[in-house]
Amino acid sequence: MKIRPVILCGGAGTRLWPNSKNHQAKQFIDFGNWTLLGKTLERTKASIYDAPIISTNKKYLSKVKQHLRKNKISKYKIVVEPAKRNTAPAILSTALIKDIPDNQPLMFFTADHLIEKMSIFNKAINKNKFNLNENNIFVFGIKPKSPTSDYGYFLTKKIKGNINKVTRFIEKPKEAKAKEIIKKNGYWNSGMFYLRKDSIINNFKKYNPTIYRNCLAAVNKAKYKSNTYHLNKSSFIKATAKSFDYAILEKTKQINAIKLDIPWSDLGSWKEILKMYDKNKSKYVKKKNVFYRPWGKYTNLFEGKEFLIKELFVKPKGILSLQKHHHRAEHWLVTQGNAKITLNKETIIKKPGEHIFIPLEAIHRVQNPGQKPVKIMEAQVGSILKETDIVRFQDLYGRVSKK
Repeated sequence: MKIRPVILCGGAGTRLWPNSKNHQAKQFIDFGNWTLLGKTLERTKASIYDAPIISTNKKYLSKVKQHLRKNKISKYKIVVEPAKRNTAPAILSTALIKDIPDNQPLMFFTADHLIEKMSIFNKAINKNKFNLNENNIFVFGIKPKSPTSDYGYFLTKKIKGNINKVTRFIEKPKEAKAKEIIKKNGYWNSGMFYLRKDSIINNFKKYNPTIYRNCLAAVNKAKYKSNTYHLNKSSFIKATAKSFDYAILEKTKQINAIKLDIPWSDLGSWKEILKMYDKNKSKYVKKKNVFYRPWGKYTNLFEGKEFLIKELFVKPKGILSLQKHHHRAEHWLVTQGNAKITLNKETIIKKPGEHIFIPLEAIHRVQNPGQKPVKIMEAQVGSILKETDIVRFQDLYGRVSKK
């Protein structure tokens, strides 16, 4: 029996757009002729997988169908949620549709993750297919590249059959604590799950019968049309809004881990997005988008909807003007050298790998006090992303805005 991939595609992406009413869901953002949902759908074309099932909401249904057409996927099922109820009801109601036999292995992908080296990932999934039973759950751990508080972690111990049993989950620790966890061979918790349909049912019946009862009614009363299940609203809204972690993972003892050492990110912050562009910038650089300034140069790498990605190159002793913006906030990720940053009344030194957020209307500047160039990846986020949206207060090169 093949593995059925289920893609959870209901997230709103509000973390990336704190000041925007019309924020874009992360999985649909065009990052340069590709989207995270498109990459996720591409993954499901591997020979180990059956036709995908996508869990989404009414608002995103047309975008999901567009992506399926673009990726030439004609066999699929969509489960439409009538209200937001977090991942526990989403996972359960998707698993309950009649297309899935009880012992079918289900691989739950999140639509907004970036995963590389999929051959290693798929090999690990296939290998563990025979370790699935009617009660256990496999979660995916990623070997940390550095201590960070952006992700949760877990610890494991080896049990019979060379299986890694999860002994403890740690939710987004502070950096010092993360260093300790990594020393104990802790892994990032990727938030992807692998289990059989009967395991989902048995775990919900045991640990969250209310969610089970209401999701079952929502599926049984669903309207089915054009490969799409529209879940019954009156039943679904009675299901408690809970994450799968809180509803099930915190309660069951039968959690195992598949540990992977592959490039992975959920692109959940502009810092992670900037890292991704920095890693792949050769694909985006065009000579006509390089602009020279007295302090160095900048390169426009990619302009998306309400965001612009740039790389700044600040020469030794170079100083940008002290400035602010009315229409955009900025995220900076230092990739080379030590940057001296003014943010309102504060002066901060940022080293390679460190990030800083420049809010809308904040007075700021960057300078390079050192002997080596400073490089910064910048994300401008806002409604106007032009050089005209610069109000200068001080400038070594005579470019102060006239009052």
